[in-house]
Amino acid sequence: MSDVDKVLALLKKKHPHPAIALESVNPFEMLVATILSAQCTDKRVNVVTKSLFKKYRTVKDFAQSDIKELEQDIRSTGFYRNKARHISASAKMILKDFGGRVPRSMAGLLTLPGVARKTANVVLYNAFGTNEGIAVDTHVARLSQRLGLTKNSNPVAIEQDLMKVLNKKEWGAFSLRLIQLGRQTCVARNPQCKNCVLQKICPSKKIFFPNG
Repeated sequence: MSDVDKVLALLKKKHPHPAIALESVNPFEMLVATILSAQCTDKRVNVVTKSLFKKYRTVKDFAQSDIKELEQDIRSTGFYRNKARHISASAKMILKDFGGRVPRSMAGLLTLPGVARKTANVVLYNAFGTNEGIAVDTHVARLSQRLGLTKNSNPVAIEQDLMKVLNKKEWGAFSLRLIQLGRQTCVARNPQCKNCVLQKICPSKKIFFPNG
């Protein structure tokens, strides 16, 4: 069994049914929530979208929204001017170029304003159940490095490294499992190695607990 297979087996046992923390009921809401999550906690995004998705119920509603008003609606998520501009422009493009439906491919999603690979991967897997890549956020990047699965720091390079060693069917769920572990145990500072499901196989344990 390879190192990544050992990691995957233990993560599956710990988190058998991983789910994204962002709340949505359709692909466009998932897209909006993911855009809002940049440099913002999922908890804060869910607070904002609870009222946002009641005010703007359709892609058309977002496309026709007043940009200044939308900025204020999402202000607490940070970088609200850019996010509002991207959401509004994406809604307009989806209506114009995709028949009002969020594109179901990486190529299509990457044409939308403000959408890079991470956002596209999140939407594809969590809205459509499609594995075209692996969403690499700060948790996935940190844990992949600590587990020795990559030596890279660039998210796109990390994604490529993980895609090479993981079965494609595992890509989306693997990202969610690493995120859960990163939030609960393998935190950025003072990771709780002694409480980690991967403690016996993690090459970084000795760095944090040399006598452990």
